[in-house]
Amino acid sequence: MAHGPLVVRFMRNSLDPARNRYTVIAGKRCGKAVQRNRLKRLVREALRGYHPHLEPGHDIAVICRGTVEEMPTLTEAQAALKTIFTRAKLFRDPDTAPDPGSQVTTSWTDDVVEAGDNETST
Repeated sequence: MAHGPLVVRFMRNSLDPARNRYTVIAGKRCGKAVQRNRLKRLVREALRGYHPHLEPGHDIAVICRGTVEEMPTLTEAQAALKTIFTRAKLFRDPDTAPDPGSQVTTSWTDDVVEAGDNETST
């Protein structure tokens, strides 16, 4: 699926427990290394906000095909991803997905490790 400067390819995976895996790809047509890395950072941050709202059990590849001028802000990356994920029916509940431009307050993992939990006895 494609929208604006982004293309998303996805397929089911067989991980147990079900979880999503992501990759972000920006080719040389997107610009020099600085521009490609900026695009990838924007897309990763947009993915981080949508991660808890996506149906688990998919491998998702996001391909940047535009330049920094076509997607200069996080809001535009969020809008493109929300459109793609809605059309692909990857949201658990599309009504609860955050709107583009809203603050990203989630983390990649739901696990919270308290200080001292990782201590090992010898």
